[in-house]
Amino acid sequence: MLAKRIIPCLDVRNGKVVKGVNFEGIKEVGDPVALAAKYDREGADEIVFYDITASHEGRGVFLDVVKETARRVFVPLTVGGGISSAEDIKRVLRAGADKVSVNSSAVRDPELIREGARIFGSQCICLGVDAKKTGDGKWTVYINGGRIDMKLDLVEWVKKAEALGAGEICLNSIDTDGTKAGFDIDMLNAVCNSVNIPVIASGGCGSLMHFTEVFRETGASAALAASLFHYRELKIPQVKESLKKDGFPVRITAAPPETDSLEDELF
Repeated sequence: MLAKRIIPCLDVRNGKVVKGVNFEGIKEVGDPVALAAKYDREGADEIVFYDITASHEGRGVFLDVVKETARRVFVPLTVGGGISSAEDIKRVLRAGADKVSVNSSAVRDPELIREGARIFGSQCICLGVDAKKTGDGKWTVYINGGRIDMKLDLVEWVKKAEALGAGEICLNSIDTDGTKAGFDIDMLNAVCNSVNIPVIASGGCGSLMHFTEVFRETGASAALAASLFHYRELKIPQVKESLKKDGFPVRITAAPPETDSLEDELF
């Protein structure tokens, strides 16, 4: 079994990391570069950046932040938000990202997935999906940071995206996002059972138990969390030690000092 990945997610708006509940009540958390560097030191397997208003505002991604982060972290970096063309993908990868996450633009123009995978390889293309339950065993896909319901069936969409060349899916539940009530197990199983590419679980994690639950009850290959790490309710080494005790393979790194020069940068 491949090692399970723990991924901190940094939603960025106006140059600051922010977090809300169910995509609302957004509050500033800290500096994205400093937070990313700290998570790298703590043993994160990857780091995800989302420019959460880029698509809604019709602008490009924040390349200056990407460049500085890539200079300071040594784990894979995925960047999403405002990526709408192959040229955008190239700029983000050249800035230092290892992967791009395409979401709203891919729904509007699925050929973006095919073109990105053809030029840069499927391993560089992560499909970001924000979905909400509509009925028993049914979910619909939203775009523009959860603002617009596309009336698009979730399972049909992920199957199509895989066929077009997406190499990974980051699946976020709008219903559980920021609630800390646990991942959306039913939705994750619906997607994991429909595709053969890795699925990252996102939205709702609030305890060590939730990490164990998502890996025990679904086929997710990674778990993503935001506020849980940002507010220091849990630290990445704690999560990994807990998973290791529960029998899951994880990448364990040397524990960082309790404090370091980055602490003063975080808030």
